[in-house]
Amino acid sequence: MKLLRHGPKGQEKPGIVDANGVVRDLSGQIDDIAGETLSDAGLAALAKIDIASLPQVPADTRLGPCVGRVGKFICIGLNYSDHAAETGAEVPAEPVIFNKWTSAICGPNDDVEIPRGSKKTDWEVELGVIIGKGGRYIDEADAMSHVAGFCVVNDVSEREYQLERSGTWDKGKGCDTFGPLGPWLVTRDEIADPQNLDMWLEVDGKRYQDGSTRTMVFQVPHLVAYLSQFMSLQPGDVISTGTPPGVGMGQNPKVFLKPGQVMRLGIDGLGEQQQRCIES
Repeated sequence: MKLLRHGPKGQEKPGIVDANGVVRDLSGQIDDIAGETLSDAGLAALAKIDIASLPQVPADTRLGPCVGRVGKFICIGLNYSDHAAETGAEVPAEPVIFNKWTSAICGPNDDVEIPRGSKKTDWEVELGVIIGKGGRYIDEADAMSHVAGFCVVNDVSEREYQLERSGTWDKGKGCDTFGPLGPWLVTRDEIADPQNLDMWLEVDGKRYQDGSTRTMVFQVPHLVAYLSQFMSLQPGDVISTGTPPGVGMGQNPKVFLKPGQVMRLGIDGLGEQQQRCIES
């Protein structure tokens, strides 16, 4: 299934994509794409609905972030061997963990705000993992049963804030609008192998990132199990799993985003996003 949320900011309703690519409204069936809806039982109940009988959503309706009530937005750094090489960093011995604040979350096609005074706002296409069943100390062999599905994430990053202003990476990662999610949450049964997905990103039509989840250092089951050693994972938590090469700071000379530019990005089977950059 391809699940989504549609409508004005802060007033999103749940929806689903039918076999013909038409968005249907689920608000008569569930309250949100969140919480217990993301459990195996919740998803199984949704799969039994006659989608064709649901109301159509107008094609020009805004899509919101594909999951609601996100408790944690956890990110993994330097998780692609070829991306680590382009940044001059060593491949880490264990996953590098940082956070994006939930206030960074926005819809897949919403404008991205370049922070005031920013000169080094960058892009990162990433595979997002959405937790469906919570847990602590999850065994790696059982980790995928805790995953509801996957989505596209643009891990927008301000490199000066992240790398030059001391402290952790977090303040360069969590600015408002720095976390577009969607267009859909694609349930895990539709993705045969999350470690074999092509991914790409363009700015103003120029292809910068052209990679694959095949080059991930730490794969999805390991990340879920690893993170659960340090925190309880809960339904609706989002894990953004790292980016392939081609980010702006990896160019020679470096390239960063400016107001008016348009990012377009996608992952096989998970859809596409498009954001216009604006001044904050």
